Amino acid sequence: MMSESQLQDVTYALACSPGFAQDGLCFAARASGLYRSADGGRTWQSAYTALSLTSPLPTMAVAVSPDFASDRTVLAGVEGGILRSDDRGRHWETVSQPSPPPVITSLAISPHYAHDGLALAGTVEDGVFRSTDKGRQWAAWNFGLLDLNVLCIALSPRFAEDETVFIGAETGIFRSANGGRSWREVAFPTELAPVLSLAISSDHARPGALFAGTEAHGLFRSDDGGQTWARLGENVIAEAVNQIILSPNFANSATPDVLALLSEALLISHDGGQTWSDWKAGLDLTLGATCVAAPRGLASRAPMLIGRVEGGVLRL
Repeated sequence: MMSESQLQDVTYALACSPGFAQDGLCFAARASGLYRSADGGRTWQSAYTALSLTSPLPTMAVAVSPDFASDRTVLAGVEGGILRSDDRGRHWETVSQPSPPPVITSLAISPHYAHDGLALAGTVEDGVFRSTDKGRQWAAWNFGLLDLNVLCIALSPRFAEDETVFIGAETGIFRSANGGRSWREVAFPTELAPVLSLAISSDHARPGALFAGTEAHGLFRSDDGGQTWARLGENVIAEAVNQIILSPNFANSATPDVLALLSEALLISHDGGQTWSDWKAGLDLTLGATCVAAPRGLASRAPMLIGRVEGGVLRL
């Protein structure tokens, strides 16, 4: 068993069970492999023990099925492909990949995974890979995709209805309206790219609010599907925006909450991004933060997990 203080390498991504309140299960994708916690992120152990590895297996991405309680599925993006587990991350199968195998940067699973079996993977230099059999087989789907360096993926919360996917890339943002089969560039100013993070609100009255976090130009919001953009928090958000989380009831709430993880700060807005404050007073992230998970929402007393550059997962 490894404690938080023993993990000494960068954390690239975090993912938690939808039943976190009951099972406390979460995963941390790290430069040295994938780690698993069954106590809400307090202690961690390698999830790759059953693989009997002789050297670290860098893991860049991890995603948990929305139907985890029944299908127990976890996907992990590693150097050279994708691993799949159907027993809560204890045992793994290597998924067949083309040669040379891609380097996975991001993973996303459909909100209706039980019915459509859809998962998407972003890669370095190989674009987007798509699976419709719950991650067992993958194929590249890059028609219309002008930038094959994919940094992040966001699926619409209404994916079953609109099949909308956005990806952030080195040169901007691309949109698919058919579940990732084809792509069209969004009118995001190329001088503001790369785009490191994306988030979409669920809004049944109109296209959801789309948030984009950039590497060097702050945070932006679009309310028309990406045709026009407004910068948010210009006086406070001047560094890389590594991740964005929206409250589940964002579109229908009097306080539409947005959480923005910067390289050295965690900020929250209760008005859709107009004004910002520290998520928790006295939180010191000056050594660098990479990713965040809010498994029980954005309430001030809810648990928060933060992946760190210098190693470990901070639990608040």
